[in-house]
Amino acid sequence: MSVAAKICGLSTPETVAAAIAGGARFVGFVFFPPSPRNLSPAQAAPLVRAVPAGVTRVGVFVDPDDDLLKRVLAAAPLDLIQLHGDETPERVAQVKQRFGKKTMKAIKVAGDDDLAAAPRYYKVADWLMFDARPPKTATRPGGNALAFDWELLSARRWPLPWMLSGGLTPENVAEAVGIAHATSVDVSSGIESTPGVKDVAKIRAFLGAVAAL
Repeated sequence: MSVAAKICGLSTPETVAAAIAGGARFVGFVFFPPSPRNLSPAQAAPLVRAVPAGVTRVGVFVDPDDDLLKRVLAAAPLDLIQLHGDETPERVAQVKQRFGKKTMKAIKVAGDDDLAAAPRYYKVADWLMFDARPPKTATRPGGNALAFDWELLSARRWPLPWMLSGGLTPENVAEAVGIAHATSVDVSSGIESTPGVKDVAKIRAFLGAVAAL
């Protein structure tokens, strides 16, 4: 099985290089101030521009307004806009049309009922992401090192490409893929030494585990 990996929340040249060298097919950059992985457009620009052709450059946003999207896209040539907030299908369609970029909509999952939201985005998003629903006390909607029950996805099929996210690590990604039947996975907190600080060795270990699938 060929599984694609997204290394998300990158913030240094060294970790971007490690992700690319390890075979990541997606690299993610966060534009959300409450996150310890947040970047300004100026900080992101050289990192995004260093990504070679063939690797998808993803910007992660949470209920962004048009001004933020304009400022980021003016500085950093992203390929895919990941919307990780409470964006409606109408807003996802609007972002895609106004900025001419592919979109990924994150669906936050705690139980089977949460999956009912996914069909609303079939006609407006290019990708879906299934991530663990954060606790009510969380300050950010993702990157909380939480997993959900992967069995919820095991018998499901989706008309869009999708990624599995939430609590993945080098140690559990093989199990997660086996249960959820994911062909793309996303990791952030599971390859960090402390929140927001990526660990090059953990990036390599995660990508090595994915490559072995």
